[in-house]
Amino acid sequence: MGFEIWEQYRDEFPVAQKLVYLNHAAVSPLCRRSADAMRWLATDAEQWGSHHYPQWMACYDGLRSASAQMINAVPGEIAIVKNTSEGIATIALGLDWRSGDRIVAFHGEFPANQYPWQKLAAKGVSIDWLEPSDPLEKIEAAARGARLLAISFVQFLSGYRADLAAIGEICARHGVFFFVDAIQGLGVFPLDVRAMRIHALAADGHKWLTGPEGCGILYIQHDRQDEIEPVEFGWTNAASYADYGKRDMTLRADAGRYEPGTLNTIGCYGLRASFEFLNEVGVARIAEAVLARTAEVAAGALAKGYELMAPRSSENGSGIVSLRRGQDDVRMTHARLRDAGFVTAPRAGWLRVSPHFYLSPTDIGTFVDLL
Repeated sequence: MGFEIWEQYRDEFPVAQKLVYLNHAAVSPLCRRSADAMRWLATDAEQWGSHHYPQWMACYDGLRSASAQMINAVPGEIAIVKNTSEGIATIALGLDWRSGDRIVAFHGEFPANQYPWQKLAAKGVSIDWLEPSDPLEKIEAAARGARLLAISFVQFLSGYRADLAAIGEICARHGVFFFVDAIQGLGVFPLDVRAMRIHALAADGHKWLTGPEGCGILYIQHDRQDEIEPVEFGWTNAASYADYGKRDMTLRADAGRYEPGTLNTIGCYGLRASFEFLNEVGVARIAEAVLARTAEVAAGALAKGYELMAPRSSENGSGIVSLRRGQDDVRMTHARLRDAGFVTAPRAGWLRVSPHFYLSPTDIGTFVDLL
């Protein structure tokens, strides 16, 4: 008889010995492999300086390969960035916008996937605002004639998971550039940039990927890279960056053109380990476990008189459940749970609960008992 997923991998998350961590939509605990990888690099740099620098450089390629594997891309379509915001800004500022261009965007987005598009108003770019849960027919009507559509894989507060495959089909039919903020879904739900016709996406490591803050990826489909000018230019954007004597500014032939200088090497060690670990576990298997745990949260909360911010189904559910009850102050509920060792997040009047795959039904049952 095989182990359940939380039994098999719980030891990979030492935090489980101390807390019931239900806040992966904010800042996740590091998985053991990510922490071990960064400890190795820190010790290596402490004891050897840059003596093993070629090994450090190989880590960058390993991160590109492991992240590309997760999203069905190729390594040359992956740039290493500081965070999701930098990835989004690279697209928003790098495209050659013209007055009269139009974007389709969605209410309820995290500011990182809203502000960069709004700033384009200064260039004469307008935005049609929709709801993430709007029918596909309404999304298609808005997409006709639009230049770009930007949406989060999973909404940070409601937890609504978009049908990226269907939206990608719409964008393909109408020649719309399809951008996805993937941070609240990458690592917990399968994502295939080819099947979903995604032209670009960004995410960083500190949420569902269980990796470090300050290190992320930007995917840009190879044949769309020439449309997006690097907005930051440094020595490593250039194809000849390894030859310090050259002054040729010809861009690199792949997504490395969006990397303007020395990367966060210790973060890359941690994030590579996280991607490799989750690829090993299997994202489809992770998704099944996370949906089961959030279904238990939702059912338990409803039974105790709570309301959910958004209805859930197997198609649009995610790792996020936001709930509240009557006039309860969710900040007090959050503090009470925290004192009992249960980590959640108060967000805009809702208690946001976001369990990962290593948590057990018993963890959720105990949490519900404390609500």
